Amino acid sequence: MKEHGILIIGGGLAGLTAAIHLASEGLDVAVIEMQPYPHHKVCGEYVSKEVDPYLKRVGVDLKVFGAVDISKFQISTLDGFIIETDLPLGGFGISRFAFDQLLCTRAIELGVTFYFEKVINTAYDNNRFTISTKSNTYTSKIAIGAYGKRSVLDKKMERAFSDKKQSWLAVKSHYKMADFPDALVGLHNFEGGYGGLSKTETGDVNFCYLVNYNSFKKFKDISSFNSNVIAVNPFLNKFLENAEPIFEQPMTIAQIAFDRKESVVGHMLMCGDTAGLIHPLCGNGMAMAIHSAKIASELTLRFFNDPKYTRELLERDYKKSWSKEFSNRLWFGRRLQGVLMNKTLVSMGIKSVGKSKSIVKFIISKTHGQLIS
Repeated sequence: MKEHGILIIGGGLAGLTAAIHLASEGLDVAVIEMQPYPHHKVCGEYVSKEVDPYLKRVGVDLKVFGAVDISKFQISTLDGFIIETDLPLGGFGISRFAFDQLLCTRAIELGVTFYFEKVINTAYDNNRFTISTKSNTYTSKIAIGAYGKRSVLDKKMERAFSDKKQSWLAVKSHYKMADFPDALVGLHNFEGGYGGLSKTETGDVNFCYLVNYNSFKKFKDISSFNSNVIAVNPFLNKFLENAEPIFEQPMTIAQIAFDRKESVVGHMLMCGDTAGLIHPLCGNGMAMAIHSAKIASELTLRFFNDPKYTRELLERDYKKSWSKEFSNRLWFGRRLQGVLMNKTLVSMGIKSVGKSKSIVKFIISKTHGQLIS
């Protein structure tokens, strides 16, 4: 049995950011992650600059590492109508392959311990957590769940969404395309879904899309779906014709749940997608994961430093802070997603909105936050 002050289940953006923040304050932190770094993940790979000052404060500068500056947003309808506007804050394009490795390196510099194993069970008793893998058992005073969109742990914790069959599939691949603009992130619609395009630090273009499984299952494979559905959008058709795929096979994730989730489960603080998943069309999931880690870390530090700050107060404050920062964004994202899945509404809406870029910026503001430091 191995003991740490804080155990973090999952080493994605939220888990790694929390590890960096807490270790920088001298706490004993361990991360349990299934796969050694670096590795690719299904992700839009665009992060809003709202988290840039905070990342710099904890020693992570994405610009120095080569992240692409993104300042323009583009959206197209199924029939190829396009509007474009400036992004109020802007963002960075960076692959998860690079971003997670960068965060891991920073965490190791600060003394974070890593265990590359799969967690199979969690328990809380007598003010301590016990985290079990196939080969080891770990204990800690605080546990943070940052294991992503869906896990066997959700079912073991009896989280409501884990018993439902979900209808969403995400597909991601990287492409070489010589004339794709550096500063642009795009959102493009097709029958049954939508996809994002933006450059990464390597100069390659990330194409990640979300599709309703009922639409996808009519075709035998991803290539057929791309040819028969995605390519109906003239913009995406041109992209697929001129871009060269880099991955041997696209990456996929099925059973994606956008249901409401609890931010504290079994006394464990949930961060990132584990606490709530915003629709990819909002382009802000990466920033939300990082911001949620900041909130969890600051409250956890208070818990360790102030004897009067009880676990009950910690959990209450985390729930309140998480809801204050993210509930409205998630609500707006669900409503916006409903519009984008309706062919008539999305065509009429985008063409109408195209006459007023201020409306586009209002929509962006509803799914993004303010600068954090």
